[in-house]
Amino acid sequence: MVGDDLNIYRPSFFLIYMKFKNVFIDWDDTLWDIHRNAKECLMDIYKEYGYDKFYQTFDDYYNVYSPTNEHLWGLYRQGLIKKDELIVERFLIPVRQFGINDPEYAKNLSDDFLDRTTRKTGLLDGAKELLEYLKPKYEIHILSNGFREVQYKKIANSGLADYFGKVILSEDVGVNKPHLDYFRYALKSTNSKKTDTIMIGDSWDADIVGAHNSKIASIWLNHSNKPSEGFEPTYTVRSLYEIMQIL
Repeated sequence: MVGDDLNIYRPSFFLIYMKFKNVFIDWDDTLWDIHRNAKECLMDIYKEYGYDKFYQTFDDYYNVYSPTNEHLWGLYRQGLIKKDELIVERFLIPVRQFGINDPEYAKNLSDDFLDRTTRKTGLLDGAKELLEYLKPKYEIHILSNGFREVQYKKIANSGLADYFGKVILSEDVGVNKPHLDYFRYALKSTNSKKTDTIMIGDSWDADIVGAHNSKIASIWLNHSNKPSEGFEPTYTVRSLYEIMQIL
């Protein structure tokens, strides 16, 4: 259902008036603008590593890298590939056809790329305003599949670290969102209950499916108005500002 002035899926009367105490919130592309920040880093890499020898324009390179990266992250979330394979393959696949097939080269490039991302501070529109609104009312915890060596630095450099109680990373848990054990760990480590917790995230597969399977309420930040798959989240919004009219 779409509201008169906001594109918010409105659930049953009972769910609207649930009292939440804890907010689990994703980091990448929910608060931190991963697409903008990562793209800026990749543009620098394209220039500095001489990728204009392989691709006529940066967009030509990015249009190979981006879907490759998304596909590999999907496999990683499902536990079908390991971290090392993800970070190597996403940089080798775009250049393998040009004769570059050295895992050590790709690992070094990945280290350079990830280090660059930690210094980027671009946030999604409304991120700080939302956290300012939530902080007096809720305990806020980050739930992320991002890599340990970069996520803490990104959060610290963003200026948002003081808003969060705990930062729960999949590498620390041993499984990725949407695995049930990840959400069990998050609930236990934050002393939260399913009934008073809500998950905010942009990823249908990781955040919303994980919350749904764990019987946790959810707010899907649906940037591009994608259709839901198999069930409806508790709420669906198009912007972070809309969340302030829900919680």
